[in-house]
Amino acid sequence: MTVDADERTRLAARRAELSAQYLAPRAERAVSTARGVHHVALISSDVERTVQFFQGVLGFPLIEMFENRDYEGSTHFFFDIGHGNTLAYFDLPGLDLGPYQEVLGGHHHLAISVERSNWENLKARLDDNQVEYAHVGGSSLYFRGPDGERLELISDPLLEMYGKPVG
Repeated sequence: MTVDADERTRLAARRAELSAQYLAPRAERAVSTARGVHHVALISSDVERTVQFFQGVLGFPLIEMFENRDYEGSTHFFFDIGHGNTLAYFDLPGLDLGPYQEVLGGHHHLAISVERSNWENLKARLDDNQVEYAHVGGSSLYFRGPDGERLELISDPLLEMYGKPVG
């Protein structure tokens, strides 16, 4: 579904209103009360397949695995994605979960920043493993993880997007 030109103009005007109301210049912005993302947790239908994909294909080392404290028998496992950030997965055995789908408030995609040389290497690894992706804007590869979750490898540095500072 796409929006027509009139709707796009209306949406741009609304975005400008919201930016004017809520987006303070950096010098006037309060310091965040957070210190970073501890982990992002997604759901896996197959622990081994997920490990093979993230560690084997993408090169994100598996760094921890234990039983999930919230669901007996479930495995909670973590991958190192750099700078003290981790990507976590749960399997939820016994639950009849459906396939990935976008829902309001749900996961759209996870963008992981990688150095350009690693980005080129990972692009080749995706090709070697026949993982389909969309190459967008020269710096982004969008693809699906083992359970259909949307992922992005972006070669822009942290706090930068499309050559412009974020924040």
